[in-house]
Amino acid sequence: MSAHPAVENAPRYEDSAFMRACRGLPNARTPVWLMRQAGRYMREYRAVREKVSFIELCRTPDLAAEVAVTALDAIGADAAILFSDILLILQPMGMDLEYLEGGPVLHNPVRVALDVERLREAEPRENLAFVFEAVRKTRERMNPALPLIGFCGAPFTLASYMIEGGGSRNFENTKRFMYADSGAWHALMEKLVRGLTVYLNEQIRAGAQAVQIFDSWVGCLSPGDFREFVLPHSRALIAGIEAGAPVIHFGTGTAPYLETFAGAGGDVVGVDFRVELADARERLGDMAVQGNLDPCVLFAQAERIFERAEDILRQGAVRPGHIFNLGHGILPGTPVDNVKRLIAFVQEWEAEAE
Repeated sequence: MSAHPAVENAPRYEDSAFMRACRGLPNARTPVWLMRQAGRYMREYRAVREKVSFIELCRTPDLAAEVAVTALDAIGADAAILFSDILLILQPMGMDLEYLEGGPVLHNPVRVALDVERLREAEPRENLAFVFEAVRKTRERMNPALPLIGFCGAPFTLASYMIEGGGSRNFENTKRFMYADSGAWHALMEKLVRGLTVYLNEQIRAGAQAVQIFDSWVGCLSPGDFREFVLPHSRALIAGIEAGAPVIHFGTGTAPYLETFAGAGGDVVGVDFRVELADARERLGDMAVQGNLDPCVLFAQAERIFERAEDILRQGAVRPGHIFNLGHGILPGTPVDNVKRLIAFVQEWEAEAE
């Protein structure tokens, strides 16, 4: 049974501050949610992880829904995000994925054109049904007045994981692959886009009201390389998402080519903390934006957190369409009380400013 039973005439997620901001509509206040709001910083999440591995948690819809809804209720955010992982779609493609203490490892990295040819189509409907069930269960259990965000990794970030075999500082293998065999590179990106398009649309059909595309590593590219090797594929993915659910296109390190990044499409551009939000708003015009407090600020005293948050709120308030978020995910050691204080401050700020 849902912890938040529907109430007759209760406001629904379509009218929520988050959904209005995604569509660039005026709001009484700025909505707020946080990337990785269900994570290791939270005691309840750690208690679940003591019982199951990360991959088991992702593959068990009841548990995935539990941690997503518990986090939403604990911090009082304006949206929930599906609990999952961007790399799950790579396993049915034939990637040997393992989650280790130091991070994910792909034991059979893609290095030559033949590796791309050997990759299977993801076929998310058959191979990732547990994700869509997690969407349904999360939607059933959460506050009916709030939206649920689905997500995927962007084609570039996923391709980089596949080629590097894990994390990277300089992405030399990825760039070597791009430059040496652009045909194989584009074939890899197209294969990813085919799977991701189905994956996001099925999340929407299962009950997600919006989706976010995470391009966490795209900032390693020059503007020219982004235009040549990434933009056509990001554009194809976003164009393939069925109308109705807002799309948030998030990237880190995109300040040098923010307008080009936004040109991939979508309803909201998520920006990291390396760009002033006022600058992003000026450069993107009427497009909605999401961001962009440095996650490390949450380790500071409350007064400093509020000071930085207010600065971002003022920059975002120059026109409708701002969703407050961090510039990337909550870090594991973040004090949970600081997260709650931040959420409460943002939600109260514009009510006082009116």
